[in-house]
Amino acid sequence: MNTFEVTGGARLSGDVIPQGAKNEALQVINAVLLTSERVVIDNIPDIRDVNNLITLLGEMNVSVERLGEGEYAFCASDVDLDYLRTSAFRSRAGSLRGSVMVLGPLLARFGKVFIPR
Repeated sequence: MNTFEVTGGARLSGDVIPQGAKNEALQVINAVLLTSERVVIDNIPDIRDVNNLITLLGEMNVSVERLGEGEYAFCASDVDLDYLRTSAFRSRAGSLRGSVMVLGPLLARFGKVFIPR
C-alpha cells in the first residue's frame, strides 16, 4: 500500500492524480475540509455516493463549483460546524456510507467535531 508521511513545518503543494474510483474520490474530496484555500479536483466519477458527498459539503457551507465534466472546485473557508448538529445533516449523512470520513479532516483542522447521535 502506498502511504504519505507528512512531517510538520513545511508547506505542502503539488498534484495528486486519482484513478477516479468511488472510494478514492470520497477520500480525496473530504480532504478539501483540511484547508480554507480553493482546491480543484478533476476526474471525479459521476456516481450517487460521490454526488451525495458533494451535496453534503455544500450544505456544510463549503463552496462547490462544477467546472466541467468530473471537475470541481471547492473552498472550505467558512465551514458551518453547527450543521453537524442538525437533522438535515443526519438525514444526508445517513444516505452516504462514507459520511464518517468528513470527521477526520474537521477534527484535524478545527480540533473538535460534534458527533450527532
